[in-house]
Amino acid sequence: MPRPGNWTAPRPCLRPRRPRHQRIPLPPPRRRRSKACVLCSYRPWSDGNLKEALESGVSFEAVTRASTLYCMKDEGYFGPHSMAWRVHSNPVTLVGGVRALLIQALHPLAMAGILEHSVVTGDISGRYMRTRDFVLAAIFGDRATADEAGARVRAAHRPVAGVDKVTGMSYRATDPELLLWVHCALVDSFLAAQQRFGRQLDGPEADLYIAEMMRMGRLVGLRDEDMPVGREDLRNTMASYDPMLRRSDGADATWKLLEHPPMPLAGRPVWALVFAASVSIMPPKLLRLYRRSAPRIPASALSAGVTAGARFARMIGRPSPVFAAARELARVEGVRL
Repeated sequence: MPRPGNWTAPRPCLRPRRPRHQRIPLPPPRRRRSKACVLCSYRPWSDGNLKEALESGVSFEAVTRASTLYCMKDEGYFGPHSMAWRVHSNPVTLVGGVRALLIQALHPLAMAGILEHSVVTGDISGRYMRTRDFVLAAIFGDRATADEAGARVRAAHRPVAGVDKVTGMSYRATDPELLLWVHCALVDSFLAAQQRFGRQLDGPEADLYIAEMMRMGRLVGLRDEDMPVGREDLRNTMASYDPMLRRSDGADATWKLLEHPPMPLAGRPVWALVFAASVSIMPPKLLRLYRRSAPRIPASALSAGVTAGARFARMIGRPSPVFAAARELARVEGVRL
């Protein structure tokens, strides 16, 4: 043992050191992932990531879908930074969906396909669910999922044809004019619900959303040159259908079923609020066709109720696997949906 104050040379290394150019670099220290980022970069889910995601409430199907899509870098036709993801991640799209059905029902040829090829009193809710599933798949799904959803819609439309008993006009569900009417009613209604009850878009953002939704229109067979590309174009396209719109038995049946759908008593007050909100943002000229008036609920109370209901639905609702996977992808990109 050396005495205090005396210096002792270090022991020589038992193994000679490699030249600097032959040394193997150490891997960088592993950074601790934030809770928001539950995906591994360019890798499938590891055991730790899988456990963390499942414990956070994400379904296993959403986990595997998000992992696969992130590794493939397939964000579908829109992506986390699109206006479409921003609009349709808000639960107030439910209000827009109901409004769209009420507007679409005023076109006699569009309604004739439902009257002649399905039982309207039992199919409105099914039609809404099918429309919702298609919109979710088209906007939040990967390209294969969106293409498959579009193919199902086109296949369902193909055999629908006949003669309208009210107007005597022939109709086909694949008619570009009818497809355009349905598309415009959807886009206009989703945008109206967002502007009234959601995170309001400014002018350029609203135009961008309308232009982006052309990608969804392509999936059902519409051409780019036929679809609106902005707010003014959308208004003009909707107005061009005014001479054709009218009240009919099918439209009245649609209104009654949407106003009082078969559901448990506990859910009826919430649905009454959703329906009133949908009617409140309908154009007055279309309400006059129905011989109805806007709800008497104050606008401020209606807006506050829908906003609170949307937040509540976000907290307790279980999102579809397609949307859940999209939300996980958005978190990786730093976008909150």
